[in-house]
Amino acid sequence: MYKYHTLPNGIKIILSHTPSRVIYSGVYINVGSRDESGADEGMAHFIEHSLFKGTEHRKAYHILNRIDGVGGELNAFTTKEETCVYATSLAEHLGRCLELFADVLFHSSFPEAEIEREKEVVIEEINSYSDSPSELIYDQYEELAYEGHPLSHNILGSKRNVRHFTPERLRLQMATNYAPSRMVISVVGDVDFKRLVRMCERYFGGYESHPTAIDRSQKPVFRSFERHIHRRTHQAHLLIGCEAPDIYHTDKTAFTLLNNILGGPAMNSRLNVAIRERYGFCYNIESQYVPFSDTGLFYIYAGVDMDAQEKARRMIVDELSRIAGEQLSERQLRQAQRQFIGQMAINNDNGSNEMQSIGKAYLNFDRVDTLEEMNADIMRLTPADLQRVAADRFGSDKFSTLVYGN
Repeated sequence: MYKYHTLPNGIKIILSHTPSRVIYSGVYINVGSRDESGADEGMAHFIEHSLFKGTEHRKAYHILNRIDGVGGELNAFTTKEETCVYATSLAEHLGRCLELFADVLFHSSFPEAEIEREKEVVIEEINSYSDSPSELIYDQYEELAYEGHPLSHNILGSKRNVRHFTPERLRLQMATNYAPSRMVISVVGDVDFKRLVRMCERYFGGYESHPTAIDRSQKPVFRSFERHIHRRTHQAHLLIGCEAPDIYHTDKTAFTLLNNILGGPAMNSRLNVAIRERYGFCYNIESQYVPFSDTGLFYIYAGVDMDAQEKARRMIVDELSRIAGEQLSERQLRQAQRQFIGQMAINNDNGSNEMQSIGKAYLNFDRVDTLEEMNADIMRLTPADLQRVAADRFGSDKFSTLVYGN
């Protein structure tokens, strides 16, 4: 059972109480790379990197030592639509974590010397992606699929943009868009809820909310394409994808289960059995479903032997056609449902995973389904539901393909 509260300035608080000495806390902010344009592309990610480089009250070393010095861990990440700052610590240090979150989110000073050093770090991160075709292919696929839309932007931005970021621009971006009304404080651990609310009021309650410049009204349009790019790689890297339900769509649960059946993490996924286990010419094959607020993407990635890429592609398309054209038996569906429910329970048993999951859900839905509610939604699905959704999304004319290889 989750507990909720909203501060007068709009910051939301959610707690999942678990009896543990370790506590997981974080702040989700509804700001990501899709909220940038032009010379600002990459700034959300750069801000995430630079939050720990200095505030009006602390230097970089003191920020890092504040949590690490008591045996905890401090980190952050950026997605297309969110930024998250989070920590893992002993329960008695929760107040220390919350105070630090408020300090870096509302008082970051972005010291120029630190920012110049961090530019080199981010540029090396960009270089590392360029050297990793299995990661780069996802970014390039999204650039092609949503060409002309902010969702096409690479989260890291360009090296040119990064080199021109200044402390003044970073401070302005945070003051403009990182408003309290776009934040959720998410906590998993052993803390009294009233005490948690009092701590949040103490550290976050004094900041007024305000309108932001964020505008997500432009509807993304998925563009079909076939692209083969020559790269000197030992493997062919193949990415096949299509548009998928957005985070609010009624078909989201059914599509999530379909994705797990096709290419989820289990070794018995259909694509893994049909291509890797049966033929052995594929080291890694998986599918991913990424729902955004107004669209979604479904990908199948495979790293295959260069001479087997066309055969692998045909087999992937055949598997998609099969699941769209034939209903699962009741027995197959029940097995898939039990497997997915077990995977969710194991994933949620990790406190950091649960903290991030409920923080994002509360940010988007103003409430969070319990595991029991999610299990019930999954168990209500029928073979006809899955076939309908698969037939709607997996038509042969709806896929776009990107290949790296000779």
